[in-house]
This record gives sequence, C-alpha cells and structure tokens, in this order.
Amino acid sequence: MKATIIEDEESIIDAVNVAFEFRWPEASLLAARTGKEGVALVKKEVPDIVILDINLPDISGFQVLKDIREFSSVPVVILTVRADDSDVLHGLEAGADDYIIKPFNYLNLLARIKAVLRRTEKASLKENNIVISSRLKINFVNQKVIVDNRLVKLTPVEYRLLVLLAKNKGKVVPYDRITEEIWGKDFGGETVNIRSFIQRLRKKLQDVPPHMIVNKYGSGYVLKG
Repeated sequence: MKATIIEDEESIIDAVNVAFEFRWPEASLLAARTGKEGVALVKKEVPDIVILDINLPDISGFQVLKDIREFSSVPVVILTVRADDSDVLHGLEAGADDYIIKPFNYLNLLARIKAVLRRTEKASLKENNIVISSRLKINFVNQKVIVDNRLVKLTPVEYRLLVLLAKNKGKVVPYDRITEEIWGKDFGGETVNIRSFIQRLRKKLQDVPPHMIVNKYGSGYVLKG
C-alpha cells in the first residue's frame, strides 16, 4: 500500500511516517509540502490513498482536492485543524472520503485510513456493465456511470452512495445505514447532510424532479427501476 501525505508541517509528516513504520510497515509514505507539489506527486506516483491538509502555503487543500479529482478517484482523507461544519461539508462534497481534525490520535488515523480503503475496495465489485434501469448503467469494474448513454462524472463518495442504492434497488436504505456504509461508524455522522449529497447525485444523474432516487420520508432513500 502506498500513501501520499500533502502537509507543510514537518512534525506531522514525521509522526505519521513513524506510525506507518511501527504499525503498518508494509505500507510506504510519500510526502509533499505544498499543494502544487502534492498534485504532481499524486499524478506521478498514483498512490492508494492521499492524506491532505487544508492549510497549505501555496494553495488551499480544497483546491488541491479539486485538482486531484480532475484526473483521479484515489481516496482522500483530509487532516486539518479546521473543525467548522461548513469546512467538513465542503471537503466531503468536494470528494474527500473522510475528514479528521487535528490534534488527532495516530492509531485512530491509521484505523480510519484502513476503513476508507476497505470501503473503496468494497465498492469495486467484480461485475461488468449492469443495467440498473432503462436510463442508468454502472460499470463496476471501471467504476463508470452511464445515464442516457452519457458518461457521468461522480466523486468517490457519490459513486459509493449510488452503488449502495443500486445494490438495494427497490428497497429503502435507512439514513443510518447510508451514513455507516459511506462514511463509517467512526465518522461524526451529525456533520453529514445526506440530503445534500443525494441532491448533488440526482442533479448529475439528471433525476430532477426525482423519479430514480426517491426519499421515503422518515426512513431513507430507494433507487427505483
């Protein structure tokens, strides 16, 4: 497993590196200290996961995340002192897979990274093109979504959300299950606005007004055929 950390504080990089060496020795950690260097490193090295600070000396970590999403769906864990709910939501909506606030426990960081990798792997199913409805197809091998014969670009979180609904097509997926399976048990679910992610997904799928992804008020969401 290869990870990239984009962080300007040397002490944080050193501590994360030590945690990897002692608790996950088979993993390797590459570091970039500016946002632009980080984007270039991710493009060159193609890591399995990215650990990203928001407060970088050259460009915002949010811009780094946006730039990475232009060419990669690599899982991204944001690691930052910025604890406002608006920042958390911004990071998740931009395509981050988890959001960890400093100061943090390094064992918890490694556990959260492994959880993100497990969820990402789980979303990569073995089947090829699956017809979900007359309008929607999902290629689970290449993680591509096609609506009305048009390729739709989704963030990793949006893709996993769609896959979860597709795997339970015709069944209501409760809100708490969505939170647990998409963001994990350890994530602060109170900061996740599931409705906003569903709205963004519907817009990309051209499901407005919604006929494909339907809200069962008080229960959850269901993907209809």
